[in-house]
Amino acid sequence: MGLKCSFIIHLLFILVCTFLSTNKGVAAMYTFVDERGSIHFTNVPTDPRCRPWIRSFSNDPASFERMISGAARKYKVDPLLVKAVIKAESNYDYLAISKRGAKGLMQLMPATARDMKVSDPFDPKENIFGGTRYLKKLLGLFKGNLTHTLAAYNAGPNLVMEHGGVPDFPETTNYVKRVLHHYNKLKKDT
Repeated sequence: MGLKCSFIIHLLFILVCTFLSTNKGVAAMYTFVDERGSIHFTNVPTDPRCRPWIRSFSNDPASFERMISGAARKYKVDPLLVKAVIKAESNYDYLAISKRGAKGLMQLMPATARDMKVSDPFDPKENIFGGTRYLKKLLGLFKGNLTHTLAAYNAGPNLVMEHGGVPDFPETTNYVKRVLHHYNKLKKDT
């Protein structure tokens, strides 16, 4: 099949999916590009490279304000802490995927997303509520110690417990500093 014909087929597919995606009840579409450069579309995002196909939110923090407030209120976590984690984790890109497979605004790993009952980590509301619930769990586990909580959010609670505090990994120590920087800045600005 020629390049022009292949392009037209992809374009028609995109138009049909766009039309269908505006109807409620139609499954979300995901896409990824494989190592050969082929574009794949699916409604079942089993490949870790899958990203939602249509961007429906901006990366503007104001887009997520109500969701953050709702999650913070529900789980009794400071909304400024949730915002600081989102800023450090994804810079408000709800389609973010890390090299290790963490997804969405609060960069939930697949196992954490499952534990926190998040079925679609790219759904901003699910991600924010799941990530905030996880923060609440860690804050309880580490008796409110924010530094240990943030280290556990990044490296996992077992490593923090094994090390008796923040593990001496550059990624984790830098992460804790970055979130605390954002958190203190947000507190100062309010």
